[in-house]
Amino acid sequence: MLKKISPDAVRLGMFIQGFEGSWLAHPFWKSKFVLDDANDLMRLHQSGLAGVWIDTSKGLDAVSQPSTAAISPSVPPAAVAPAAAVARCSAQDELQRATKLLNRSRKAVTELFSEARLGNAINVDGCLPLVADISDSLARNSSALLGLARLKHKDEYTYMHSVAVCALMLSLARQLGLDDESVREAGLAGLLHDVGKMAMPLDVLNKPGGLTDSEFAIMRSHPERGHAILAAAGSIPASALDVCLHHHEKFDGSGYPSGLKGESISLLSRMGAVCDVYDAITSNRPYKQAWNPAESLARMAQWAGHFDTQVFHAFVRSVGIYPLGSLVRLESGRLGVVVDLMPGKLTEPVVRVFFSAKSKGPIQQQDVDLSRRGVNDRILGREDPEHWGFSNLDDFWR
Repeated sequence: MLKKISPDAVRLGMFIQGFEGSWLAHPFWKSKFVLDDANDLMRLHQSGLAGVWIDTSKGLDAVSQPSTAAISPSVPPAAVAPAAAVARCSAQDELQRATKLLNRSRKAVTELFSEARLGNAINVDGCLPLVADISDSLARNSSALLGLARLKHKDEYTYMHSVAVCALMLSLARQLGLDDESVREAGLAGLLHDVGKMAMPLDVLNKPGGLTDSEFAIMRSHPERGHAILAAAGSIPASALDVCLHHHEKFDGSGYPSGLKGESISLLSRMGAVCDVYDAITSNRPYKQAWNPAESLARMAQWAGHFDTQVFHAFVRSVGIYPLGSLVRLESGRLGVVVDLMPGKLTEPVVRVFFSAKSKGPIQQQDVDLSRRGVNDRILGREDPEHWGFSNLDDFWR
């Protein structure tokens, strides 16, 4: 049975069904869970929420909790079992879950953006569980979801681009050491940054060739149109509004719509600029084929003035110097595809070797963990798949 109680009546062991008030007012990623952490309980008591909904069929009732001893100073926090941390797993183990999550995300974002195209208000509260699920997948293995999110069909680019940028923003925010609330806002901002494209004419948005000057002028209006759509919803965080409006600004002031320069661009918008471009150039578009991920990072590094250098370097650390799916050459002369990344080992990923550059022929596939002690091989550099005639690299790691 659902029951609404005041925040100070909440006790450990209750099943939280929802919160009354803005999602930014409470300290949790999800709104449906068993409360089993004493520190979370104390933060909830101090949240200032108007009310909390509990489900007594899944947890303790307000009247069945005997006392407040669980949060008494005489009982140390260690005496209460902490909430389970998200355990890291391999990319291969996470791929199936990430695939299902992306399918759910596609449906959710398509519905969300369709409402925006119809002129209806964006439901922010419905976005947060999706951001939370993406964050959990990244915590288990960030390379799996980030790798899969690149593989979009051309006709779904607009929707899945938003999901991918959400994931990239979450990963980058964690890399930069932002607090939980800022990480959540970064993920939400990534999810909503391109909602203004729903106000663009479909023949311009999906045009397979290059845009005319007038069509490009229309497309350049999408940040301002998106900002207006989100502002009309009335409950969008200011940071998400800012990213929607300014993710096409450049660090040297040559971007749009306002020509902002340097740190006059907010941190989240500087992050959004990097994440937006990386996903755009590594995805198949109606008018161009994707660049491979390692090549994309190398090209972005050469675009002087485009990005905040510190943010870009953090981004590279978050996705890896050789992201999942990159073709690399090893010192041994073998070619392989990066199939997993090791935390803190930017130049030592797991590589699935399959081809000899010396004999120019296939070899038996083998996974080589370059971070493992005793492995003497190392990466000499990235390779261009087109040069070798490889058109199915993604089949090696999916």
